[in-house]
Amino acid sequence: MIRQVQEEPVRLVRYNSQWPALFEAERALLESVLQPWLVGPIEHIGSTAVPGLIAKPVIDIMAGVRDLEAALPSRDAAATLGYLYFPYRPREMHWFCKPSPTQRTHHLHLVPVDSPLWRERLVFRDYLRESPETAARYAELKRDLAARYEFDREAYTDGKSDFVNAALHSARRELDQKFGTSSV
Repeated sequence: MIRQVQEEPVRLVRYNSQWPALFEAERALLESVLQPWLVGPIEHIGSTAVPGLIAKPVIDIMAGVRDLEAALPSRDAAATLGYLYFPYRPREMHWFCKPSPTQRTHHLHLVPVDSPLWRERLVFRDYLRESPETAARYAELKRDLAARYEFDREAYTDGKSDFVNAALHSARRELDQKFGTSSV
């Protein structure tokens, strides 16, 4: 018998200036239990990491590991802090939520530091921080998607893909212009 897990609806709130402090507190806890598998930093990602941006009130955290296979034991370590593992995009990351799928306060993404996903998440976060116009357009898209997909988190996330890809392209183009390179 397959049991469906009810997920928390998509709910957006105004930016909360306490989010960076909440991240820092959680980062310290995670660092203490994940240290054996960390080869990169623990980063605050997602919309709660962008000052002024509306967001789901969930602190997204990305921790850098060497590879997913070597980091398998970290799942048990994360569980000691209340993180629940789910096989979401298991070829790209180990993904967790805390404290439950129906009441989320944190998401944890263990991602190989040499992967495209690692770089893309950081580039996107930094681009939104540096481009208020892009962040405003992203906020409007998020409002629209949250209204349409309140009870379908996957559709909400998928609906942002084209925007994220376009922003990543713009960010790369700006970096190329700034440094005279060609990564696009």
